[in-house]
Amino acid sequence: MDESSKDKSPFYPGQPVPVELFTGRQEVVERILTRGAGQVVQGKPMSFFIQGEYGIGKSSLASYLQNIVEKEYSLHSIYVSLSGVHDLQGVSEAILQATVRSGAFDPRISEKINRWLSRYIGKQQLFGLTLNLEALKKDNPSITSYLGILDFLRETLMKMGDLGTKGLFLIFDEINGIASQPEFASFLKGLVDQNALSKKPLPILLMLCGTEDRRAELIKSSEPLGRIFDVITISPLKENEMENFFNKAFHSVHMTVEKEALSTLTYYSAGFPKIMHLVGDMAYWIDKDRIIDMKDTRDAVIAAAEDFGKKYVNAQIYDALKSEDYRSILAKIGKEGPDRLSFKKSDIGSLLTEQEKNKFHNFLQKMKRLNVLHSGNERGEYVFNLRMVRLYIWLQATIESKGR
Repeated sequence: MDESSKDKSPFYPGQPVPVELFTGRQEVVERILTRGAGQVVQGKPMSFFIQGEYGIGKSSLASYLQNIVEKEYSLHSIYVSLSGVHDLQGVSEAILQATVRSGAFDPRISEKINRWLSRYIGKQQLFGLTLNLEALKKDNPSITSYLGILDFLRETLMKMGDLGTKGLFLIFDEINGIASQPEFASFLKGLVDQNALSKKPLPILLMLCGTEDRRAELIKSSEPLGRIFDVITISPLKENEMENFFNKAFHSVHMTVEKEALSTLTYYSAGFPKIMHLVGDMAYWIDKDRIIDMKDTRDAVIAAAEDFGKKYVNAQIYDALKSEDYRSILAKIGKEGPDRLSFKKSDIGSLLTEQEKNKFHNFLQKMKRLNVLHSGNERGEYVFNLRMVRLYIWLQATIESKGR
């Protein structure tokens, strides 16, 4: 079966998962809906911080929740990506842009918003609406503060009052670039506190998505933020949840997965949806007979590791290891084999030169800061956080040794 005869791939590497393919997280979903959306529709504002490692599925969870709260709780969702944003001007522009583009689940709401914010809407383009940046910049100072944003959100809800909308679901995602800015922490605290002190608080479900480190940065700037948010940690998916996902995805395009191949897919995915989609997509395109077997999965895992490494590992790990001694240490760890997730400091130490030994401790600490390793249960033991990273490091070490 050649690629031209294949259906649309059921995998979405690098993108939020479509609602129909979302799997697992039922306890988390129930908690946010019951303690969050359920309270908001009764008039009580709620705030959540969804924390988890990169690739764990925070954005997909947010997308899935948007669909539910709009249809079942009558909350209007505004998804704000803060990718590339570094100041409050950028935050307010992102909120305006997200509001203009909201309402995808209800054309009536979308039409109302477009009429209301028509002065900010530029030309209609192939991939959607653009913003009139001149008008936006002219009015922007009035909504850069948390008071201005709160008034803007109140008006947003008021515009949809006759459609039965009971509140707002405001999501801040991709907060890496802004989380360390004290002004953003002050903005969040002011937004939540001022709303709570209002005579009639705005019924809003506020949700931030980020890593534990980003949350720590926010708290460092404003300690009360540690108490404001209900923190939910997203853990890797369980084996049966991964199996259900792969079976469901492949079945949707009339393909099956052999049992041993399924185990390989789940093993290397390690419960991370981003990797599940990457590995699954590779297997989908590699397969020739609509049956995913061990050869398909082995080839897919290697291809996925190379792709993952080029996009993420090189930029986040190799580029950070400027020292040739550090890179040499990493290569010697890599040669130990792709399936060895843990190693003993003493075992690797015996392979190092005297100069490398002197730098080994600092190397390990740096790798921990880069979220590549964590300390194991035994003294002197270190464990790789992601099998894909471990596999890519082994691939790089193998390539380098063959090139010598």
